[in-house]
Amino acid sequence: MPRETMKAKRERALAVAARMNEHYPAAECALHYGGDPFRLVIAVLLSAQTTDAGVNKVTPALWERYPTPADLAQADVRDVEGIIRTIGFFRTKAANCVRCAQMVVADYAGEVPRDIDELQKLPGVGRKTANVVLNEAFGIVEGIAVDTHVFRIAHRLKFAGPSADTPAKTEDALLKLYPRECWGPVNHQWVLFGRQTCAARSPKCGECFLADLCPSRGA
Repeated sequence: MPRETMKAKRERALAVAARMNEHYPAAECALHYGGDPFRLVIAVLLSAQTTDAGVNKVTPALWERYPTPADLAQADVRDVEGIIRTIGFFRTKAANCVRCAQMVVADYAGEVPRDIDELQKLPGVGRKTANVVLNEAFGIVEGIAVDTHVFRIAHRLKFAGPSADTPAKTEDALLKLYPRECWGPVNHQWVLFGRQTCAARSPKCGECFLADLCPSRGA
């Protein structure tokens, strides 16, 4: 099979984006955060290596006990652990939640920063979380949030090569491929697609609406 040119790959990527828009025209964040940017930071932080559904089960009690960043900044980490203990890595995440709240209060006057570099200074916040928060809470698109779904789909669609073996490298490949106006919807749409169709273990290639655009179909 001849190597795909960058021009052809961009055309295929745009075709994928068009179909994603058709199938998921109103894709939204699956995490419940009530429109509060700080709660979104905490929810995304908690969602690492855990399902969004699992996070949504524990956050109502967390918000009730600690409704503001100032409240969470004064929390006993052991109490936070008790609230979130049903999700993975709850001890590390509890410590990060409290430290994150403390930093938001001390360094940002209780407001979540609207800058991707400043966001990544918060404990437990990496580039993926920062991208999600900027896009979802503030409508600021600085990049593409690459979680496990986006990483997997990017590689199955051959939009990222074998050398793009980290989320950061995969994001870089996608940013070079897609025009900026396409970046925003990618994460929410691809997460839904990954859950419903392009699953990690048993992808539903036979009923996939991207089958004719996917070099990995049936593999």
